Formats: sequence, structure tokens, C-alpha cells
Amino acid sequence: MLIVFSGLPGSGKTTIARALASHLRATYLRIDTIEQTLRNGGLVEVGKAGYEVANALARSNLALGNRVVADCVNPVAESRQAWQGIAEAEQSPLLNIEVVCTDIAEHRRRVENREADVPGLRPPSWQSVLDHDYQAWSSERLKLDSSLLSPAEAVRIILEYLETL
Repeated sequence: MLIVFSGLPGSGKTTIARALASHLRATYLRIDTIEQTLRNGGLVEVGKAGYEVANALARSNLALGNRVVADCVNPVAESRQAWQGIAEAEQSPLLNIEVVCTDIAEHRRRVENREADVPGLRPPSWQSVLDHDYQAWSSERLKLDSSLLSPAEAVRIILEYLETL
């Protein structure tokens, strides 16, 4: 099974994705970690490379029968379609989860008070979050509002949803 978390920085997706991956004992792939590792290795412009690495790792783990939790902004149709293609190629169920924070003040507080947990990664500014190109979804996904749910409640909802697949 491939579970892909999407959402703007500071929405709460990493907190929920980590908790779910731990609960499921799934392979956890975080784009921020991959991209910063590429930068640390000397790649100046990461571009799509982080997603391409994550896609390849997801595919190889799915081929082994592992559950995979991907944690990424996943802002455009192209990246969303790539995850879909991997799930189809590996004949794996796909669950897309979009995490939002509808409380704008809380979202801003999270972004502005965020401490980097990936060495070398500079957290985004609130303005960069506001300016982020994030396309509206046109496909099915489970949408969770982290301003209304604790991480534990979000994981419970996801687990209940997985039982219906």
C-alpha cells in the first residue's frame, strides 16, 4: 500500500505521517530529507530530483511488499500522477491524504515557530507558504484538517479509512 501525504508546509502533514508510519511500521519517505541530502551532496538546484528519488524508493519498497508512507507537499498534478503511476505499476492500493490547517493564525504560528528537524534545511517563511504554487485537487483523497484534529485523532481516522479499502 502506498499512502501519500500532501499539503502546504506547516499544515501538520509530517507530524501525522510520522505517527502513521510508526504505527504501520511502514517505510517513511520525506521529500524534505531527500532534497536536503541532495543539496548537502552538492546539487545546487534540486528541482524534481527529490520527488524522483522518492518515487524510485517507493516503487522498490512496494515491490518488496512494504507499505510506504510518502510525506511531501505534492503541489501539482504532475507529482500526484507520478504517485498514481507507481501504485498502478506495482499493483498497490493508493491512499492520497491532503492535510490542511484551516485556522490561518495557527498555520502561520506553526510556520513561523518551526524548528528545522532536518540538518541544514531552512524552514520556509510564512510569505513563501502563501506564495506556494499549490494546485487544487481534482482526484479523490482523504482530507484532514489539522486545526480540528490532534495527530492521534488523524491517525485513527486514517486507520478507519484504510479498513474500508
